[in-house]
Amino acid sequence: MASPKGFNQDARAVDDGHQEREGDDEAQGDFSPLHRKLKSRHLQMIAIGGIIGPGLLVGSGNALRLAGPAGILISFSLVGIIVFFVMQSLGELATVIPVSGSFIDYATRFCDKALAFALGWAYWYLWLTVLANEYNAISLWAWIIIFWALFISLSMLGVLAYGEVEFWLSLIKVISISIFFILAIAISAGGIGPQKIGFKYWNDPGAFADSINGVARTFVIAGTLYAGTEMVGITAGESANPRRAVPKAINQVFWRILIFYVGMMFFIGILIPYNNSRLLGKGLKTAASPLTIALSDARIAPAAHLINALIVISVLSAGNSSLYVASRTITHMARNNMAPKLLGKTDKRGVPWAALLFTNVFACIAFLSQSSSAGTLYNALITLSGVATFIVWAVIEVVHIRFRQALEAQGQSVDELPYKAIWYPWGTYACLAANVFLILFQGYTCFLNPFSAQDFVINYILLPVFLIFYAAYKLWFKTKFVKAEDMDIWTGRREDLAAGSEEGGERKGLLYRIRNIVIG
Repeated sequence: MASPKGFNQDARAVDDGHQEREGDDEAQGDFSPLHRKLKSRHLQMIAIGGIIGPGLLVGSGNALRLAGPAGILISFSLVGIIVFFVMQSLGELATVIPVSGSFIDYATRFCDKALAFALGWAYWYLWLTVLANEYNAISLWAWIIIFWALFISLSMLGVLAYGEVEFWLSLIKVISISIFFILAIAISAGGIGPQKIGFKYWNDPGAFADSINGVARTFVIAGTLYAGTEMVGITAGESANPRRAVPKAINQVFWRILIFYVGMMFFIGILIPYNNSRLLGKGLKTAASPLTIALSDARIAPAAHLINALIVISVLSAGNSSLYVASRTITHMARNNMAPKLLGKTDKRGVPWAALLFTNVFACIAFLSQSSSAGTLYNALITLSGVATFIVWAVIEVVHIRFRQALEAQGQSVDELPYKAIWYPWGTYACLAANVFLILFQGYTCFLNPFSAQDFVINYILLPVFLIFYAAYKLWFKTKFVKAEDMDIWTGRREDLAAGSEEGGERKGLLYRIRNIVIG
């Protein structure tokens, strides 16, 4: 599939690659292509706050209980570094080949369709558990039914409605958390509340709840809460101008990691002792948000109520995002014979209604029984989704390495890429090794005396399931590992990436700049 005229010359695939990879949907009358209406501001705000949900606002309290203030800073900082390099890899791929299938499509092109099959179902499961956790945060059946209908209604409005909703909800979350950080500084310094706190909780009860064991237990929580940063790759397929929007969104990730995630862990670690009884404990059905606890202890009751309102907003936003990503994932798989074909159907506005209903129904099945064991179920879902996240990130790094190998084998220059991952190959290989390590390391505490069979299954069941999915598809369909010289690095590239080709590139580039000036 190589082209002799350089990376920017291909005019064969100015669409999203559906003609070659997904069939002529409109001709078949079964599908309507996903629409590309997401603007740059949508992608940037999704990257900044689109995944800040109840996990961060409530689940962070469980992480504090398990690891202590220093422990959560270590685990969230280390996983944050991993996320940074994953996003660098994905940014390079999604900018040059912005297709709706994103890294699932890349896995097919650059590795093996069997790997794409296993990856796609793992990624869909990841977002299914995230959505289920949103329902778990609501707790009451009446609210679950209301939000179920609300999520479906918002998702059926189309991608532009999703982008607008996420833009404003994310903006509210970003502003609210920023205000909390300011209040946290005032509370810690003694300007607000009954006492000056400083870092006294780092001394009593201590900086670590359970030494290295506590840190290990929070890696999967960190993975779950960071999950979604890679959704920029999915949204790139419905972006109006991925060449501009995706790099901007990718570059926002580092600041989100630094400010909102590590910052949140820092402030709740100094405001609340890790042994506070109101944090999530084993067997409890629900947990109080550490933000609410901190503001209540500082006698700022109105602000504590506002945090509860923020949690509701975050449920709406995170649920909306979960359905969006899960539905696009399953739609791509259905169109590529990796899921039932029915799930690939969309309406004339490009809304994948079948995949939306399929995902939301399965998310509710996980909560047919609301009982006192919901706290244990919540922890299990967090662990499973965290392991799924590490698997997905590891495959993204493998795909990126294979893409670079394809460029070399086909004589393409890396300098012509519109966006290049920094510190390649060291950052990519180190990130791959770190994800593999975390997949194996995150559950080692189940082997400590006494051995916990239940924890062992929860921590490691996804790994053999992933390998079984890969092996079964490979054996059944007899797929082959794609050679570097045969990899498709062209299909799905967009017209806005074709400017500057060697053959007529200058004229196309000028016309494209004029068009951008006229219509934006």
